[in-house]
Amino acid sequence: MSAAETIIEAKGAPSTDRPSPTPAKEQRKSRLRGWLFGALFLVVAAAAGAAAARWCLVSSKYVATDNAYVGVSSALVTPLTSGAVWTVPVQDTQMVKQGDVLLTIDSEDARLAVAQADAAYGLAVRKVKGYFAGLAARQADYERAKLDYDRRAKLGGSGAVSGDELAAAKNNFESAAAALDAAKALTDGVDVMNHPEVLAARTALDVARLNLDRTVIRAPIDGVVAQRQVQVGQRVQVGAPVMTIVPIANVYVDANFKEDQLGGVRSGQSATLTADYYGSSVTFHGVVAGVGGGTGAAFAVIPAQNATGNWIKVVQRVPVRIALDRDELKDHPLRVGLSMSVAIDVSK
Repeated sequence: MSAAETIIEAKGAPSTDRPSPTPAKEQRKSRLRGWLFGALFLVVAAAAGAAAARWCLVSSKYVATDNAYVGVSSALVTPLTSGAVWTVPVQDTQMVKQGDVLLTIDSEDARLAVAQADAAYGLAVRKVKGYFAGLAARQADYERAKLDYDRRAKLGGSGAVSGDELAAAKNNFESAAAALDAAKALTDGVDVMNHPEVLAARTALDVARLNLDRTVIRAPIDGVVAQRQVQVGQRVQVGAPVMTIVPIANVYVDANFKEDQLGGVRSGQSATLTADYYGSSVTFHGVVAGVGGGTGAAFAVIPAQNATGNWIKVVQRVPVRIALDRDELKDHPLRVGLSMSVAIDVSK
């Protein structure tokens, strides 16, 4: 190899040597790793401490569930008299006030029944007045027959009155007394308007008028019309449901808590609620009205038979009823069946 080739090879060949790190760099890296691990430890410790503090100060004082739904005691509208439907002035989802007309039934038969009962009542009053007039006449007949008999009885010993005449006077007196007793039995202890026959006729008239009033069916409460099942011309029967009135101002929430959450739940405790319908921006406030008398499984149509076969423990839920603030419901009405999230303050 020539001297020139040796020089070129020396200049062009890359070097494979690496500079070894200095002790100062190693120390800096070690300190950085220690600082990062320390910071991570502090973050984890702080998070654990915050979680523990939140549990002690907040979470331990509340029990919560999102297995909760809006409920209400609805009013089922049923006719109290039968007949053909004349008008139905309301529709589903319509707001009604107590006393508003929901439907009317053909009232002609009821009006005729009222007229008939009214006539029977007037006839009963006149008939009983005749009883009292008859009593006065029977009283006069009795007094006249008694006077006639007493006069003849005094003269009977002198022979001025024959025995037949005296016997006839006695018979007339006894007949008058019997007629007077019969008249008194019909009127004794009452006046015309309180006589049993008049009262019976007046009751029949009241029933006829009530049946006439029942041809107009009115809303029993304030609420929203739901499940309307009747049309004009349809014949309805007594007790057959025609619609439902939902009093949305009186809704409540049934929250189904797990059995291991209920140890501290008592009536009167405060609760906060949110509805999926409005989102978390609207908060409702309520009070625990009571805890259910049993689990949902216990009242199921086909209850669980835990005494047979293999058994797997399932955590049961018990309904807790929450009464809601009326003023908040006015501002943000709820509908039956809506989902709710509930938290109860069990610290009190």
